[in-house]
Amino acid sequence: MKKFFFAFLASLIFVAGCKASAEDRFLDIQEVRSASGITAWLVEDHSLPIISIKFAFAGAGAAQDDPGKQGLAQLASNTLDEGAGDMDSQAFQKALADNSISLRYGAGRDDFTGSLKTLSRRKGLAFNLLRLSLTKPRFDTDAVERMRAANMTRVRNSLSDPEWIAARIQNDIAFAGHPYAMNSGGTLTTLRNITSNDLKSFAAARLTRDRLLIAASGDITKAELSKALDKIFGALPAQGALPPVKDLTVQGGREIALFRKDIPQTIISIIQPGIGRGHPDYHAFQIMNHLYGGSGFGSRLMEEVREKRGLTYGIYSSLYLLDHLKALTISTSTENGSAGEVLSLITAEMKKIQDTPVSDKELSDAKSYLIGSMPLALDSTDDIASIILGLRLDGLPADYLDHVGAKISAVTPADIQKAARQYLEPDALTTVVVGQPENITPTRAIDVLPNVE
Repeated sequence: MKKFFFAFLASLIFVAGCKASAEDRFLDIQEVRSASGITAWLVEDHSLPIISIKFAFAGAGAAQDDPGKQGLAQLASNTLDEGAGDMDSQAFQKALADNSISLRYGAGRDDFTGSLKTLSRRKGLAFNLLRLSLTKPRFDTDAVERMRAANMTRVRNSLSDPEWIAARIQNDIAFAGHPYAMNSGGTLTTLRNITSNDLKSFAAARLTRDRLLIAASGDITKAELSKALDKIFGALPAQGALPPVKDLTVQGGREIALFRKDIPQTIISIIQPGIGRGHPDYHAFQIMNHLYGGSGFGSRLMEEVREKRGLTYGIYSSLYLLDHLKALTISTSTENGSAGEVLSLITAEMKKIQDTPVSDKELSDAKSYLIGSMPLALDSTDDIASIILGLRLDGLPADYLDHVGAKISAVTPADIQKAARQYLEPDALTTVVVGQPENITPTRAIDVLPNVE
């Protein structure tokens, strides 16, 4: 959810700034409070008979899984809608399908999320099915075994995916000693360890009202949503005690870890420390990333590595923002023979943006691109609800999008160079390569994938 929010926000910030200057709300977000005190943010839109509700249990994600039961949050997300109350899996899923109701759960590293989408005329049934799945999940043995088998198949299939392998190794090195290093999807061993009782304990401990954040959009009034909040979520436990998760910075700087695999291309995955949204230099860092590699075609990395030299189909940098870690990532693939050259170009472009201010035209073009790239998906009730929930998860105010454009537009070339000099670490990157790369000297060889078996 957060990943979607940050990517989407990058394309909205300048448009939001323009709207704010006209004293117009970018999104008319209303705060709704139920009789019992449950709150939600709502954007009403009665143009279509559709309601979307997105919610999260903040801090209840995979980072809370016991190391011996990695994948617990993932398996819970697969089984909450596999039967509830007096309805078994088949009956529950039939009720959803027959009434065009979409109900999904997801497990991130930080948060456990859910979403409901329904036609307005089916909202009573939809709200009841959501309530049952949250408060009276069955976790029947046959459903749990079916989802366990599906997850184990996913893990086995991933063993042939070099990008997945690189990510698995990178997590183990960069997040060493932290719950983020675990396999959030579970290992072949830990998935076997998870029981129906574990899933029931998960629901009781993590799906609690003190962690609940809710966003809604579409064909529902403030009064209707207020009543629905208590109906859906009112029976959840009020509180749950979960251990705190410590903050982390990227580990393994100056490391080049190699996993040899007989494939024609080398997968390259790089991570280094970054900064978060609350940092005063964040907006300069964000635009710097856009120019460096975040914009795809038009970025410096794409221009140097693909357009000028034809060494890759694509190369990208991204901001990676978790609750307890802020980072910058770079990913690409190239022929084995050019792997060393690509690594050199990645660091060379970092040093270039540190040493030379970006031109006024380059910065202006970046702003124009962001202004013009506002997604049409803003018209979707689903995506509007996702944006609102992203604001809530990141602790941002409801009018954030109305004002952030002014801060972004104030960023200068000097600000970007300052951020690049202060936060980019071209000589201390944590790098993972998978393949048979040439002209690379690894600092360690990885023979066994961590947190897989």
